[in-house]
Amino acid sequence: MSLLLVTDERFLDHRAGSRHPEQPARLTAVWEGLDAAGVDEAVIRRAPRLADDADLMGVHPPAYLEKLAEIDAEGGGRCDPDTVMGPNSWMAARLAAGAGLVAVDGLRAGHADLAFCAVRPPGHHATPDRSMGFCLLNNVAVAASALAGVGQRVAIVDVDAHHGNGTQDVFYGDDRVLFVSCHQWPLYPGTGAVDEVGTGVGVGTTINVPLPPGAAGDDYRHVMGSVVVPAVERFAPDWLLVSAGFDAHRADPLTDMGLTSADYADLVVELVGLVPTGRVVLFLEGGYDLGALADSAGATVAAIVGMDYRPEQVTGRGRGGVVGEVDALVVDLVRRHGLEG
Repeated sequence: MSLLLVTDERFLDHRAGSRHPEQPARLTAVWEGLDAAGVDEAVIRRAPRLADDADLMGVHPPAYLEKLAEIDAEGGGRCDPDTVMGPNSWMAARLAAGAGLVAVDGLRAGHADLAFCAVRPPGHHATPDRSMGFCLLNNVAVAASALAGVGQRVAIVDVDAHHGNGTQDVFYGDDRVLFVSCHQWPLYPGTGAVDEVGTGVGVGTTINVPLPPGAAGDDYRHVMGSVVVPAVERFAPDWLLVSAGFDAHRADPLTDMGLTSADYADLVVELVGLVPTGRVVLFLEGGYDLGALADSAGATVAAIVGMDYRPEQVTGRGRGGVVGEVDALVVDLVRRHGLEG
């Protein structure tokens, strides 16, 4: 398997502050993880392009884009309590949003079997008209909107420990896009309950899997096999986009989940097989322990290109009452979304 890696050193120029969790070292950690995994021969590198207003307006209204451009013209500033723009953040954000479009074009042209957009700032918290949670533009939603706009059915699976509220908001009433999120509950941003299932023609195309703190590898595998995979198979998408947040790792300082890099590799490999070759794009979202981020990115990319690189072992079920909570959640979701047998 070959991988189209869309990344760029200009992403390092986005700086939200020396103590901000979303720091340039996150991206260098991903690059180092890929180097350690020894995947170079399978990787084809591409530079992103700047997403223009026409690309972005499938997700974000002009007034919001103008607001971000104004902050950029002032040399940066605080967009919300968590999200800060520096002098080069607007360029980085537009490159991050354009990376997915480059990946889609490259896969359509047959340049690789799948793609990974190693970008920053991340995007899945950005709603159509609001920055949130370190995110300015919703990178995965821009790609999904472009695909849906030409008649493609798109499934987005978000494995970040934080709920992808922005992506959900974009497609909540859209039956062309299936959005499935596996996230810690409770946790920022406080959305992603099981009864958030879509509206209008989009009812049933939003599936939230709010997992308890401490959920580990076998808990995620149970959810994946019982809920996520059947839901995606039933939807029968043409494309699969993965919001690959690596902050459900047990070492992450912002969350309380129990995954290892090997668990991430297993989960993403299972997802990749749900659509034809050349129709999968991964987008980097969260992950705030640099060592865990490097290991998780390296193990995941190695696994999806068919190489064996496992700096950690897989994990079993969570401790205490986690198993019972996860089992009850699965029963509820299977019934709620009609996923029985």
